[in-house]
Amino acid sequence: MRQYHLIMIFILFLSISYGQKIKVLNVGTFHMAGTTDARKVEFDVNDKNRIEETNEIARMLAQFKPTVICVEVVPSENEGINLDYSKFITDPNHKANYKGEIELIAYQVGKLAGVKRIYGIDEQATASYNYFIWKELQDQVDSLTSINYMKAAFKGFDEVDELPSTISKIKLMNTKEYWEASINVNADILTHNATQGNFEGADEAAKFYRRNLRIYSNLNQIPLSENDRVFILMGATHTAFLNEFIKRSPKYELIDLTDYLK
Repeated sequence: MRQYHLIMIFILFLSISYGQKIKVLNVGTFHMAGTTDARKVEFDVNDKNRIEETNEIARMLAQFKPTVICVEVVPSENEGINLDYSKFITDPNHKANYKGEIELIAYQVGKLAGVKRIYGIDEQATASYNYFIWKELQDQVDSLTSINYMKAAFKGFDEVDELPSTISKIKLMNTKEYWEASINVNADILTHNATQGNFEGADEAAKFYRRNLRIYSNLNQIPLSENDRVFILMGATHTAFLNEFIKRSPKYELIDLTDYLK
């Protein structure tokens, strides 16, 4: 019992010793202007109704009043994306170089909230991994678990395409259930794919974990003060990983998306 009390005191100390936490609104989306991902949500960037939907989403998210925005580009592009963003907010005729959700949501949120700088936090140097090992590996100890799970998961993901509006899609993609399924489909389920005594699937999944940990490290390398408010917009699977990392952090406080996306 004494040991339990010491542990609780230690946890309490950790929770109060870091001062005010930095508020983070961590939002997942589908890629709106093309993607190399295995699955793609159909979205017409020239459809006026879809554009108005993303404008409305941006108006709601801007109420978070972020001071910093993070998006799915690598940090080496920070100079280029900030030049593009600066032209976007000052020149109504500027055609953005960074398309899709970056232009339609991140830039719009930044413009409405008066954000001065956007940061890329993606990581690509180690991004490549054999996602399809679950159906390519020969002589697996257990191939049925992943195959059956993938079939069920893909059927569930198809529901996103069937939803009538962009906001309904994004709401679904930011639920606990969707995030957990995304992590399973993109990584954890691969641990079932192995030949006897080996770890082929797990080793591939580890590469995707490494990419997301490096994305989190990129976030942690941004100079922030306790007064900053960080809006992150990335593909929903990266959002799922970041959600797990951020909620355990002594530095950040996750803000519920439903407070803003009505």
